[in-house]
Amino acid sequence: MTVGVRVNCDGPVATVTLCRPDVLNAQTPDMWRAMYDFSRDLPGDVRVVVVRGEGRAFSAGLDLSVVNDPAAGNSLAALAALSPEECADRIAGFQAGFTWLHRPDLLSIAAVQGHAIGAGFQLALACDFRVLTDDARFSMAEVALGLVPDLAGTKRLVDLVGYARALEICVTGRRIDAVEAEQLGLATVVVPPAELDAAVEDLVGAILAGNRNAVVEIKALLAGAAGRSPAAQQRAEREAQTRRLRDLAGAGE
Repeated sequence: MTVGVRVNCDGPVATVTLCRPDVLNAQTPDMWRAMYDFSRDLPGDVRVVVVRGEGRAFSAGLDLSVVNDPAAGNSLAALAALSPEECADRIAGFQAGFTWLHRPDLLSIAAVQGHAIGAGFQLALACDFRVLTDDARFSMAEVALGLVPDLAGTKRLVDLVGYARALEICVTGRRIDAVEAEQLGLATVVVPPAELDAAVEDLVGAILAGNRNAVVEIKALLAGAAGRSPAAQQRAEREAQTRRLRDLAGAGE
């Protein structure tokens, strides 16, 4: 266990658990650093990462007792006292605790029960899939603190729900229940709380049943599709398929 984060690797599956249930898994910069450090030592045979929260909530967001502590090195006051460049660099380090989940060689699943607020919502957005219990609630609550979402969640949110809906979600900070999350495309599947583990296991099994190299190529194709023209996307498909055919025929470099 490290700074409120527990990591377990079981063959091709790694599970990252936020384990501060007494504060609803509220997050700290130390936790983000621990998640990034873990990603650097991830065993090469891991194909799927499951992110979950211990207890009745996924994550209540930022731990305000830490970021409002003037003695804390990463408090809001301490960040504000840095030069603009230093502050931006510090935030880039925080973002790295989330963006490693975007890696093309991994598929990631957020198992979300209860609240996923602010940083919790952004951690769920960092994952490729979100399996929700029917009591799950999302909220991008940073606006209530006079802040902006800065943990790599804004592009993911726009990609999933579109600009206008993402803007409305962020500037109001309102709660999104599981039914709406599924309607908006934020949830891969919604299940009763008792079925969360089984639903995650089913998704993990379906992913692992596919050829690893094909899965990696597919994720890269789809992840880059929004930024490519139709012609460029078709070229990417051709190039990816050529690599797969050569690999399957044993003709790879």
